[in-house]
Amino acid sequence: MTQAELDRLVAQIGEEILARVPAGPRAVPSKAAEGLNLADQVCPGCTQRCPQTCARNTKEIIAAGATRVSASEKLTKIDPAIAALIDHTILKADATRAEVIKVCREARQYNFASVCVNSYWVPLVRAELAGSPVKVCTVVGFPLGAASTGAKAAEASIAVRDGAQEIDMVINIGALKSGDQDAVKSDIAAVVKASHAGSAIVKVILETSLLNDTEKAIGCVLSKAAGADFVKTSTGFSTAGATAHDVALMRQTVGPEMGVKASGGIRTLQDLQTMAAAGATRIGASASVKIVEATAA
Repeated sequence: MTQAELDRLVAQIGEEILARVPAGPRAVPSKAAEGLNLADQVCPGCTQRCPQTCARNTKEIIAAGATRVSASEKLTKIDPAIAALIDHTILKADATRAEVIKVCREARQYNFASVCVNSYWVPLVRAELAGSPVKVCTVVGFPLGAASTGAKAAEASIAVRDGAQEIDMVINIGALKSGDQDAVKSDIAAVVKASHAGSAIVKVILETSLLNDTEKAIGCVLSKAAGADFVKTSTGFSTAGATAHDVALMRQTVGPEMGVKASGGIRTLQDLQTMAAAGATRIGASASVKIVEATAA
């Protein structure tokens, strides 16, 4: 085949392909628009790279025949320091296996601190996170904190055996409000003992929306005295979630030796930054992906 014949064949193939591709509306990209540098894949006024931020356009590109989509890392790079603060959480009663697996895969992708689930899901989460630095976190005495101390300790032991590396326990709120400090401390200490025996850390949930400031401070002091590793604001299932005031009070009470986890109602990057500025060293959130992706904007 001569070069002229080859050129004609290539031209014919190109014309055939173009004839089979449906023509779509073509928007003229603005000077600021980057997109894919393809006019028909840039929405008017858009300043984002479509494959990273626009699912609709990405699907259109794939439907047109692409099997891979490439884009600059400039907009996909998130702040790892923010991701490392977050316990990616799914604690709703109707969480399905597929939803839990999705949360685990998101946690691996973004390198969150942990995945926090109800204890039934611990073996699944351990398997899904195997080989990653993301920790397996579960809850004990959740969400009311009113179970017996023996039940809480047993729950913690089983969870650790199943693979939990972090235990978020709910304090005995009624005992705290009754002034029975010995009972509260003993309750926490039993869970700490069971958890630390398996090298798991313990975060004590105070449920701050149900306590006055004095009770919050007492809860922090008792948690520290019982050997807990963190104090935590809320379950997310009570009357309100974390506030900057409560986080600051908890940090002031426990000092720099313990962690402080803010949880409940944290849905935006600004929420997270507010809590971190108040003294939180860990954040519990279900909107984790939205939060970390906001750091790349």
